[in-house]
Amino acid sequence: MMMGKTAMNKFSYSYEDIKKLLPERKENSNKGSCGRVLIIGGSPCMAGAPYFSAKAAYRTGCGLVEVFTHEDNRVILQTLIPEAVLSTWSENIDFNKLEASIKKADVIAIGMGLSTSEAALEILLFTLEKCNCPIVIDADALNLIARNKNLFKYIKHDAIITPHPLEMSRISSVEVEEITKNIPEFAQKFANENTVICVLKDHRTAVASPDADYIYINQSGNSGMSTGGSGDVLDGIIAGLLAQGCDPYIAATLGVYIHGLAGDVASEILSQYSLMASDIIDALPEIFNSL
Repeated sequence: MMMGKTAMNKFSYSYEDIKKLLPERKENSNKGSCGRVLIIGGSPCMAGAPYFSAKAAYRTGCGLVEVFTHEDNRVILQTLIPEAVLSTWSENIDFNKLEASIKKADVIAIGMGLSTSEAALEILLFTLEKCNCPIVIDADALNLIARNKNLFKYIKHDAIITPHPLEMSRISSVEVEEITKNIPEFAQKFANENTVICVLKDHRTAVASPDADYIYINQSGNSGMSTGGSGDVLDGIIAGLLAQGCDPYIAATLGVYIHGLAGDVASEILSQYSLMASDIIDALPEIFNSL
């Protein structure tokens, strides 16, 4: 089901839609054929954010995840997710190492727990300049862009941004109250003006693209997902779908739906009060198993 951009009708996926849109998993698949995600994030003491994204990408079916993070996070990430390849930076950023990681990636997700330090700005600018694959931009990467609007010129077409209303206010210089008056309309306006796919997160998240002939308004999810790390999980799900070859707009809309659906499954067991970001990831296997 699709609707015109001006209709603003509610639209959500069904399980049958997911079956049709998910990348096919062939019998002779290997980790190379299932895509490689590069997660760039995690300043000192912020290992959780890239961890959530990395694990969500794996649970969504990508073949290999690499995390580029601060050296202080090495032990905790290698303990929490030993399946991931780990590259680190410290006082001196090895841009040759970062460039090698970028070149190997099929998709990049950047910003989760990255901080807004000078080092983070250098990493973001370098990544935007060198990136030639789909990219998901969130959290501190958006905050850095808000402070350095010249970075917009480095963001390539079909990049996916995933702001909540406050982050959108920062990058658009529009008050939150104006944005939340009509989330779908604002998402479409921003997408058109900046040639990006805009995932504007709210109670009913809207996803807009300058190239799509409809606006997606999500119907899955619940208030229990208003918890730290939930957005990092969403970034990992979208990145995982992109890595397996999903069209960027399909990856964004389908990722939002699956993310909410996993939150619904988890809340049925744990309640909306007790839901945590890790519970959303833990519910993903049930979503895919049911397919």
